[in-house]
Amino acid sequence: MKAALAAALAWTAGLGLAGQAAFVLIYIVACVAFLPGSVLTLGAGAAFGLWRGFVLVSIASTLGACAAMLVGRYFLRDWVAGKMGRFPVFAAVRSAVASEGWKVVGLTRLSPVLPFSLLNYAYGLTDVPMGEYALASWVGMMPGTFLFVYLGAAAGEAARGGAHARSPLEWALYAAGLAATALAAWLVGRKAKEALNKRVEA
Repeated sequence: MKAALAAALAWTAGLGLAGQAAFVLIYIVACVAFLPGSVLTLGAGAAFGLWRGFVLVSIASTLGACAAMLVGRYFLRDWVAGKMGRFPVFAAVRSAVASEGWKVVGLTRLSPVLPFSLLNYAYGLTDVPMGEYALASWVGMMPGTFLFVYLGAAAGEAARGGAHARSPLEWALYAAGLAATALAAWLVGRKAKEALNKRVEA
């Protein structure tokens, strides 16, 4: 399945704006179908570059999360409820969502307590409004999205021979930027986990 996603990504990369729209649609389908979005996120950096890839993944992952949430809320509610029985922590998260709403959604996106795809469906069991859910998910996923797209962009440039085009100093700065991004994502995730634990315990 990862090979199929990689092939689809390579196909979209050569189609201009139409390919970018196709990428967003493929990402949404991947979210709904429990396919590994990390492959597409990394691939977006390699195929579209850092900033374009970041924007595309940010839009696509948010729309995909919303689509999966709606499917879980209106079409697969009983199935999702059964799956949630395997994750006792979600009962506490669900209770916290009832009182805190978008704040808990944002914290779980910054520091996930459940697998991304399953979490999307799980929020369908809550009463969080779609607007709050979409905004909190979009903002909360940004640090992780940027990190993975950055990794993909660096790998893509190296594969295309970018190492010969950049000086050692430029690559040192690029590596430092990657390290800083990873550190920032880790710090944000740790703080989010601490805040989430306090809200869930409350």
